[in-house]
Amino acid sequence: MDIPIPQTVFYLFSFIMVAAAIMVITVRNPVYAALFLVLTFFSAAAIWLLLEAEFLAIVLVVVYVGAVMVLFLFVVMMLDINLAPLKEGFVSYLPVGIAVALLMAAEMLVVVWTRDRFGPEIYPVPAAAEAGTSNTAALGELLYTNFLLPFEIAGVILLVAIVSAVTLTLRKRSGVRSQSPSHQVRVKRDERVRLVDIASESPDGRSD
Repeated sequence: MDIPIPQTVFYLFSFIMVAAAIMVITVRNPVYAALFLVLTFFSAAAIWLLLEAEFLAIVLVVVYVGAVMVLFLFVVMMLDINLAPLKEGFVSYLPVGIAVALLMAAEMLVVVWTRDRFGPEIYPVPAAAEAGTSNTAALGELLYTNFLLPFEIAGVILLVAIVSAVTLTLRKRSGVRSQSPSHQVRVKRDERVRLVDIASESPDGRSD
């Protein structure tokens, strides 16, 4: 039985993604965990390309792999993390981890069994996109028409989170010079400018 090339590539990247995700939570070195997480994101982007979601794949590679994870990797490498406390108590959490892994595996098996049992009646295969269709344009049209309100709400929530994070981390230090824009706006000319009457001198050196 000949397996199509797209299906072979899908299973290949899926296996790499699952293996890398398992390594993220099993390795002891945080630098290695960050590197495996980069590999996980890259494999997920490849799968999205197979599903004709080019915009999501490019955003995942450019934003997460190219910016967020690289920055996170540099931060982890600069921090002097003591690995000894991380190794302590690992065995005590092992039963809970195994139980969660078995539950996730059971859920995945139920989904696969349901798909194979009932077939396209419940999970119909989407029709192929027409030639020249832009995935980015279709996503933008849906985002800014049908889902405009949730998109704006998400933006407001993220803005509040950023302001809250800056406020919580703000610390006032004594002896540090700072500017007060409100005080600078309220200033008057008499408070900043002083006119001084200086006597002029004649060419022979005598003051008038």
